[in-house]
Amino acid sequence: MANNSRNQQRRRRHLRVRKSVHGSPERPRLNVFRSLTEIYAQVIDDENGKTLVAASTIDKELRGQMKGKDKSTQAKLVGEALAARAKEAGITRVVFDRGGNRYMGRVKALADGARAGGLEF
Repeated sequence: MANNSRNQQRRRRHLRVRKSVHGSPERPRLNVFRSLTEIYAQVIDDENGKTLVAASTIDKELRGQMKGKDKSTQAKLVGEALAARAKEAGITRVVFDRGGNRYMGRVKALADGARAGGLEF
């Protein structure tokens, strides 16, 4: 286990979590991917294999708001934007998939932002 990189360990955790977390048309999955510099979130219907809505720190609409803010604040803004887009698409309830990351820092900030925007999970 010591030979594995952090990303390999995260992927293994993510696969383990994905065995029990599935998105449906009634309650899609909110997936989070966190890189060193950016954060990405998608609402996915796993039964049809479709991404319903997405938001990230590299979105053209959000890019201007990201300047000069720390990563946690950026993640919260992404969560709020994702929730607004999900509401427009008629989605209010989701299943949260933290992507094998610990529920802290940017992942928690994104989840808090999505909850503040009106998503239930």
